[in-house]
Amino acid sequence: HCALARSVPNNYGSLSAYRVTAPPGCILNPARPRAVSARHIVGQMLPDVVFGCLQQAIPNRVPAEGTSCLWMITVRGEDARTGAPFTTTIVTNGGTGALIGLTQSYLQGKSALVFEPYYPYHRRILEEFGGKTESFELDEKLTFEKDALLARCKELVARNEFPLKAIIVCSPANPSGKVMTQTELEAVAEAAQELNLLVISDEVYEHYVTGEHPHIPIATLPGMWDRTITVNSFSKSWNISGWRLGYAYGKGELIAPINNAANVIYVCPVTPLQAALSRVLMADDGYYPALRDKFDAKRRFFGEGIRELGFDIYDSGSAFYLWARIPSDFNDALTFNEMLMEKAGVGITPGSAFADNDMWDSYVRICIAREDSVLEGALGKLRTVLS
Repeated sequence: HCALARSVPNNYGSLSAYRVTAPPGCILNPARPRAVSARHIVGQMLPDVVFGCLQQAIPNRVPAEGTSCLWMITVRGEDARTGAPFTTTIVTNGGTGALIGLTQSYLQGKSALVFEPYYPYHRRILEEFGGKTESFELDEKLTFEKDALLARCKELVARNEFPLKAIIVCSPANPSGKVMTQTELEAVAEAAQELNLLVISDEVYEHYVTGEHPHIPIATLPGMWDRTITVNSFSKSWNISGWRLGYAYGKGELIAPINNAANVIYVCPVTPLQAALSRVLMADDGYYPALRDKFDAKRRFFGEGIRELGFDIYDSGSAFYLWARIPSDFNDALTFNEMLMEKAGVGITPGSAFADNDMWDSYVRICIAREDSVLEGALGKLRTVLS
């Protein structure tokens, strides 16, 4: 069975989830993909390419914005996607590195709005580096009213301490997988423009969109290029979370201060790994579609399986996480998870880890970024306990 450390209060006003050690076969709380490369050949190339880069004396430091090859490939990709005449892009030490540089540059003594349920690191980074987060609660269907959003922003802009400076949009969202619709993004854009706010767009899960609503970069909406900083990462989509490679892009005047902060904090991301990724990043035009299809199959398989066990699954429109209400016989996801850990050796993340109130106490986040054999084994264990 998994070894469980009991929940303790954290600094976010909720309970942290769990620190878990687990044998093979458990679904772990951390969202770290395992052996799910879309094209096996590209995945096999990476170790050889890294070794080659080390042999070719590429270990020297580079400018903080990244190696020229990886930087240029990323710039070209975002220029084509956003339609911007020129995209200022910096390669960062993971998406987290971009968020830290952004906080140092814009959010010390200021606050940012997050949509609840939210990604806890968005809060932790701000509060570790002199900022503050405020939540805006989504309803049970994970939707919101435009007027309510604007009213909440006006309230926070007007205060003296930690006045609102930015809105954080995470789409698809961690933990829920929610893909924001065009109407919702337009509501955010209207509030940002009326109140002169920045928008921080976390788009790490963009390649996992599977539903009817496409991924729309909010920077592409009218009037939003001048006030949006987009953060992204290669960690999830390339199964290299330990490499710590991400990037941020936007208007040059917005990105330059982040680059200055990153240069002081960590100088530059690891050079040989940047070089290695640049050599395979564009090697297969079908990589991202295949990745999406593979995860969509995982979503359908595991989602259908746990739905039969009584879980009510939110139709998020993406396929990296499942967000679900636990079976109706249970109301507390923390105690429900303890029971699963003890009796089935399977761990999932309680919804209270992503919220400030008790609205999501009966919900869980399930990461499906595991081998099919692990998902099959976990589903079988759940059936033995819940059938």
